[in-house]
Parts: sequence; C-alpha cells; structure tokens
Amino acid sequence: MIQISEPAQAHFRRLIEREASPGLGVRLAAVEPGTPRADARLEFAEASELLGDEWAVDCDGFVLYVAADSVAWLDGAEIDYVSRDTGGQLTIKAPRIKGEAPGEAASLVERVRWVVENEINPQLAQHRGHVAVEQVGADGEVWLRFGGGCNGCGMADVTLKQGIEKTLLARVPGVTAVRDITDHDTGQAPYIPRGNAA
Repeated sequence: MIQISEPAQAHFRRLIEREASPGLGVRLAAVEPGTPRADARLEFAEASELLGDEWAVDCDGFVLYVAADSVAWLDGAEIDYVSRDTGGQLTIKAPRIKGEAPGEAASLVERVRWVVENEINPQLAQHRGHVAVEQVGADGEVWLRFGGGCNGCGMADVTLKQGIEKTLLARVPGVTAVRDITDHDTGQAPYIPRGNAA
C-alpha cells in the first residue's frame, strides 16, 4: 500500500491543473530497485503512455499509476509534500526499494556486503570515494580496498577505524576486525592528499 499525504495530493492536483491536459495522471516507478542506487521516479503520464499493467491508485482529482514491476519495491512507500517559504519539498520514502537486508541465516559475506553497499558506500560517495569487500575471513576479519577519493586520502585510516569498522562491528554480528589492503600510494585523486590531513 502506498500512502500519499493530503498536501502531496494537493500539490499534484495543482501541477495537473496547470498542464490542462484531461486524463493526465502521475506515474511512479522504481529505478534500479534492489541496488544501492535505487530511487523512485515520478512523472506525468497520459493514458496513451501507459503500458496497461500499472496499478492504479485513485486520488482526489487524479490517478497515481504504479509501474507493475515496481509494486513490490514500492509497497509501504510514503509520498509527502512540505510547503516552505522558499517553495516546497516533495519526499518519497520507500523502505523496500533497495531490497531487504539479509537475515541472520545469510552468510557473513552477504551481510557485510549489504552494509558496505547500502550504508557505508553512500556516505563515502559524498567524498567521491568507495570501498570494496575483498575478503571476509572465517575468523570474522573483513579486508577492504578503498577506491576513488578514498584511495590515497590522508583520512582513510580515520574513516576505516572511526567509521567503517565501528559500523560493521555494530551492524554485522560475527565481524571481528576490519583491515585496509589498499596501496594508498597509487591514489589518483584523493579527497585529502596524504600529508595534508591534520
């Protein structure tokens, strides 16, 4: 079930009225669902643009069409609109769009990769960086390779110990330590060059 707040419905109605196109609706789809890059896309849709297998959600004054292959990923989504002095903000919260975290029965490797791809790498991307899981030992040691802005970064050690390791130890039972196997001398574009870190 998708929840659309009254302010969001009013926002869509205003936009549709401005378009002055009878039968115009709003289409919602999941883009790259089940991956860390997953996102939701909203767009206007005329009847002729619909595939015919969409799920239709009747709203006051318009119809929200949900792409059939996106329904499972968008189940439980909430669409809201908050008015501000400078305009407004439309938000879509879709808790299942990136997939379900592996359960306790999943292997340690699966659980580590999930946290790295869905929690750690999105944060590192803010600094043009990422890490890859190279190996997970039977003893719970996780070996990572830094890339992008993290390769050669003067703060990589702090990121590893204060961020990544703490996150993996807290979120993935069975992890005992996290190690960096990156050759940081090969970094092409470090976010903070070594020697510049305070």
